[in-house]
Amino acid sequence: MTGQKDPDLPSADVTEGPERAPHRAMFRAMGYDDADFSSPMVGVANPAADITPCNVHLDDVAESAVDGVEAGDGMPIEFGTITISDAISMGTEGMRASLVSREVIADSVELVAFGERMDALVTVAGCDKNLPGMMMAAIRTDLPSVFLYGGSIMPGEHDGREITVQNVFEGVGAVASGDMTEDELESMERDACPGAGACGGMFTANTMASISEAIGLAPLGSASPPAESNGRYDVAERAGRLAAECVREDRRPSDILTRESFENAIAVQVALGGSTNAVLHLLALAAEAGVDLDVEDFNDISDRTPKIANLQPGGTRVMNDLHEVGGVPVVLARLLDAGLIHGDAMTVTGRTITEELEHLGEDGSVDGDVDFLRPVDDPFHETGAITVLTGNLAPDGAVLKVTGKDETQHTGPARVFESEEDAMAYVQDGHIESGDVIAIRNEGPRGGPGMREMLGVTAAVVGQGHEDDVALLTDGRFSGATRGPMVGHVAPEAAVGGPIALLEDGDEVTVDVPNRELSVAVPDDELAARREDWSEPDPRYDAGVLRKYGDLFASAADGAVTDPGAKRDP
Repeated sequence: MTGQKDPDLPSADVTEGPERAPHRAMFRAMGYDDADFSSPMVGVANPAADITPCNVHLDDVAESAVDGVEAGDGMPIEFGTITISDAISMGTEGMRASLVSREVIADSVELVAFGERMDALVTVAGCDKNLPGMMMAAIRTDLPSVFLYGGSIMPGEHDGREITVQNVFEGVGAVASGDMTEDELESMERDACPGAGACGGMFTANTMASISEAIGLAPLGSASPPAESNGRYDVAERAGRLAAECVREDRRPSDILTRESFENAIAVQVALGGSTNAVLHLLALAAEAGVDLDVEDFNDISDRTPKIANLQPGGTRVMNDLHEVGGVPVVLARLLDAGLIHGDAMTVTGRTITEELEHLGEDGSVDGDVDFLRPVDDPFHETGAITVLTGNLAPDGAVLKVTGKDETQHTGPARVFESEEDAMAYVQDGHIESGDVIAIRNEGPRGGPGMREMLGVTAAVVGQGHEDDVALLTDGRFSGATRGPMVGHVAPEAAVGGPIALLEDGDEVTVDVPNRELSVAVPDDELAARREDWSEPDPRYDAGVLRKYGDLFASAADGAVTDPGAKRDP
């Protein structure tokens, strides 16, 4: 017979009573025993895979989490889910699967946790969409949960300088313009990614990992230890212990996540110069949590929160550099001291942000002269890095990350493309001219489907020397490694009749960051006449997962969620 277990735990459904003898027999086949049956069942969701360096090491990370669950007197149940490598699928048709994978991860973890009657979760994540997908699953199940990032890759070294995969993508454009040889690009390719871990700059994975601390779903200090470090495995073991503790204390995501938690997350995003993808993912997390969050909230918080870090892609340093000076807690401490975050917001440890920083002895100070992290009163920019634009091209908003020294005011002729591939061919053939506004449409959540990232195109533009004098707009997304005046998430998207669908070659488009405007100089009556001639495009796929999720995606302005319970009225 098993020991005493709380009968209210979901796992009691499969471990307690004589009628569950067959169920226990199945567990015994896997090495579980009576002590396990009396313990809370903690699922360790593991997206390990050999298809991306971001996830190739996650079996080892998950193993440390399992050890922590056992040390915390829990019953660990490890299970797998999928991942898509954003960097490897980038610029291909396969990139349409990326945002879909966020939804599949959330759905699959929810299904396993529900079907197998788990009591808690450790959600492990590596590549970009793993992170929001795992956090969405934790929120949706509302089981006691701890988020566990797999850590980022160390920078490569090339010709005496540190590089990341961003440099390789931009090198493609440099080769096309004759500013780099193919041999040099190949040499850079061999040096850029020296081992396991997610891309090292403040790209999407590291942005969302930083947010996991700020929003309260991960312990402070857990985001920055590199993938291949002892510190990463210490973090993993602690996550397992903490998940077992969360069961005992009945501490759930719904006890942690509030409007203030999301405001803290946005403040950290804009202070670090994080990825525009975090806008999409935070809106999705808020929709799952039932927290009222609007795309315009990002402007409000960015207006009052300075950018204090100079990390790639806009800057020079990577996540490991931030780790060496104290990681995300240093940033949180500086923002808290300036009154820019809510110190009373709860975290997964059961302590508030303020209490956690005190527990860590973190006051925001660093040793020595740190040139990439500044005090709040001496920032790199007076406002944060994320800007939401609206106007007659984006009534529901569009997102831009300010990475240059000056806020962009750009007006130029539109060069309109119906797909990323057409735009890439145009750029690589050397047709772009100073002043152009490249418009890529029908790449949104439904129209893509899947809202592809455009790093190939944006990096080629920058690599050809047009970082400041060519703008790009799309109803698709950008990689966290994108820099320059690149406007994504244009909503409503073209596939549902958004104004971007009515844009024509030569139309004068304005990207005005100071005035938060994205507009086209076409009279309303002319736009109305064009709408009369517009018809909804046929879906790109007739069947399968891309058709299914393509039909389900909501607007980017609402996080592109597919969960019917999370959708809000447009």
